[in-house]
Amino acid sequence: MFATGLAIFLGLVFIFIKLGRRTMLRMLGHDVWLDIGVTMLTLAIHWGTFSGVMAATFAGLLTSAGTTIAKRCFGYIKRGKYTPGLLRLHV
Repeated sequence: MFATGLAIFLGLVFIFIKLGRRTMLRMLGHDVWLDIGVTMLTLAIHWGTFSGVMAATFAGLLTSAGTTIAKRCFGYIKRGKYTPGLLRLHV
């Protein structure tokens, strides 16, 4: 169940990497909604078994930690204003 949650999270990370930088930074500006959306979507997809729900919950927790770390490292765009993180991206 943890391996499945990790696989779900890694799939989301690879999708996030493929996004354009501005899109990624805008999404990080709404990190709570992103966390809620990912958690709800993975729960809906994996609903029906205990291990599926636990994998989705674990993926949601990893996504929450990942967005928090990414927001602090890369910064975010909120209301059109770029707030830089520790690693500045050229936007």
